[in-house]
Amino acid sequence: MDRLSGKRLEQLDLRAALMRDVDLRDARFERVVLTGTRMRGVELGHVTIDGDIEDLVINGVDVAPFVYAELDRRYPDRAKMRPTDPAGFRSAWDILERLWDGTVRRARVLRPEQLHERVDGEWSFIETLRHLVFATDAWVGRVILGDPRPWDALDLPFDGMADVPGVPRDRTVRPSLDEVLALRNDRMAMVRRLVDNLTVDRLDARTTPVPEPAWPDSISYAVRDCLLIVLNEEWQHRLYAERDLDALES
Repeated sequence: MDRLSGKRLEQLDLRAALMRDVDLRDARFERVVLTGTRMRGVELGHVTIDGDIEDLVINGVDVAPFVYAELDRRYPDRAKMRPTDPAGFRSAWDILERLWDGTVRRARVLRPEQLHERVDGEWSFIETLRHLVFATDAWVGRVILGDPRPWDALDLPFDGMADVPGVPRDRTVRPSLDEVLALRNDRMAMVRRLVDNLTVDRLDARTTPVPEPAWPDSISYAVRDCLLIVLNEEWQHRLYAERDLDALES
């Protein structure tokens, strides 16, 4: 058997590969696409999976619906992140503002250097806020409002995104919490204005493609889908932040 224990395997295309008699104990997968994967004769125990899961069949049972139902039970506000009308989007944003206020209060108790500390390789609290600024700039500023250059120098794209000319990605900068929150609050106010003035026609409309290439791609999107992406980003990254704050506090 070839020994690759402890090796980093990055940027590999293993589509349709056959892996047989492979030992993956304590392996770590990040930004891995497993759609269409089939596993037979698997020994699976003490495994943690975080991601977008659907059609996950284990021993003949699709477990994804049970997972999502349990998440909705644990977090009653989670179902409200899938609104269908303007009032629902306003209510969802009310919830996110309230939840994030509590999360930021927790973060303020930590020492400044802890806010730049990564837990288990995940983004720091400051990096998480910077990424949410990027997500808002991308899906609201660029796609919905049509600004070809909505970016701030502190914007932080997701790690799997290729570098795009004109889109900032400074991984070394260490802004203060107040500096990032000023930017973050400005972007949250932008979303607030959008949802407060949202109508059915506006929600059901499609965006006009932004001619200047960047990210997201310069195509037309449903306004509804863009706002759902923003809600999902806000919801998921707050859970990640709360999880990491637990570790930092302890």
